[in-house]
Amino acid sequence: MLEGLELLAEHGCFGGQQRFYRHASAQIGLPMRFGLFVPPQPRALLVYLAGLTCSEETFAIKAGAQRLAAELGLALLTPDTSPRGAGVMGEADSWDFGVAAGFYLDASAQPWAQHWRMESYLLHELLPGVQKELGLSAQSTGLFGHSMGGHGALTLALRHPGSFRSVSAFAPVCAPMQCPWGQKAFAGYLGANHAAHAAHDASALMLSQTRPPFPAGILIDQGLADPFLATQLMPEAFEAACLAAGQDLTLRRHAGYDHGYYFIASFVNDHLRHHAAHLLA
Repeated sequence: MLEGLELLAEHGCFGGQQRFYRHASAQIGLPMRFGLFVPPQPRALLVYLAGLTCSEETFAIKAGAQRLAAELGLALLTPDTSPRGAGVMGEADSWDFGVAAGFYLDASAQPWAQHWRMESYLLHELLPGVQKELGLSAQSTGLFGHSMGGHGALTLALRHPGSFRSVSAFAPVCAPMQCPWGQKAFAGYLGANHAAHAAHDASALMLSQTRPPFPAGILIDQGLADPFLATQLMPEAFEAACLAAGQDLTLRRHAGYDHGYYFIASFVNDHLRHHAAHLLA
C-alpha cells in the first residue's frame, strides 16, 4: 500500500471511476500525485508518462481514452511528471520548459539527486503499489507516453525487462544525447558521465540489445507538423536502432499533426488496442 494515500477527487466515468490521489513518497521524499482510471472490470494496467509542462491530470482530461479503456478493461495510471515543491533553485524553470521536468530517471548530480528519483519512484513504489491494489502483475502491465514521457516509456521498458509486457509512444524524444532537451537535462541531472547518459537514451539502449526486447512489436506515432520533430525528437535514430537490433517497430508518420493533445486524442485508441492485444491475449 502506498504510504499516506489520500483520495483527492473521484469522478464517475464510462461506468468506472477517474480518481486522483496524493501520497507520501519514500523514494522522492516529497508528496506525489497520480491519476488512476479504474474501469468496471480491470483486466490490465496501462501506465502513461506525460511530457513537459504536464501533470497527472493532463492525459485524463485531454486524451479521451477512458471510453475505450472501460470497454477493454484497461486501468490507466497517470503519474505526475516530476517532484514538486522541493525548493531547489531553478526547479520552476526546469530547463526552460515551465515545470520541473523529471525525465523519468534518477538524478545523480546535485542539487537534484535528493528528490529527482522518478525511475525508482515509478518502478519500485508507485507501480507495485497500484498493481497490488488492482490485483494485476507485470504480465498485464503496459507502458506508453508522450514526448519526454515517450522517452521515459521507451527507456524504462528497455532498462527493466520483464516489468512491462508492451510499449508504445507518441512523439517520443528518441535520441536525447543528440538533442538540446536531452543534453541539457542529462548534463543537469547526471553530470558529465556520458555512460550514464547512454543508459537513458532509447536509441543507444536499443543498439545495445542482443535480441529483440519486444518481439510482438513497438508502436510509435509521430506528427509531421510537429515543430520539434527535426531538432528534438529524431525518430529516425530509434528506427535505425530497431532495424539494427531486429526489433519490430511500427513508426507511423502523420501529415498535418503537431505535438499536442489533438494529435494524441486522434490516435490514442490505436495505442489502447495495441496494448490490449498483448496484455489481454
